[in-house]
Amino acid sequence: MKNYNKNLVKYSQDLRKNMTPQERHLWYDFLKNLPIVINRQKVIGNYIVDFYCSSKNIIIEIDGSQHFENTGKLKDEVRDKYFNDLGLTVLRYSNYEISTTFDSVCEDILEHFEMLG
Repeated sequence: MKNYNKNLVKYSQDLRKNMTPQERHLWYDFLKNLPIVINRQKVIGNYIVDFYCSSKNIIIEIDGSQHFENTGKLKDEVRDKYFNDLGLTVLRYSNYEISTTFDSVCEDILEHFEMLG
């Protein structure tokens, strides 16, 4: 992305080094091995997204419990609208989904990447 908040770059680097267990699981056990480029903790505008695939215009977000509270939901709606206005698709999965239905999450991501079938 051309327009991004340079002040967030150091923070995004720190987040890359300190991924949540669910982010680590999705990255090392699936996304890293795909034959397309996917960035971790990518700065887009004034936001840092968990994973970003520029060739597919897809953002993948792994949501902890704060995303299910009213304030978190509202912030996510604003973020998602911003990304949608840029022509990006946001895929959201909960920590619980990553922990309990990992294969289904991976299949859903592949379907969005149009790599299945």
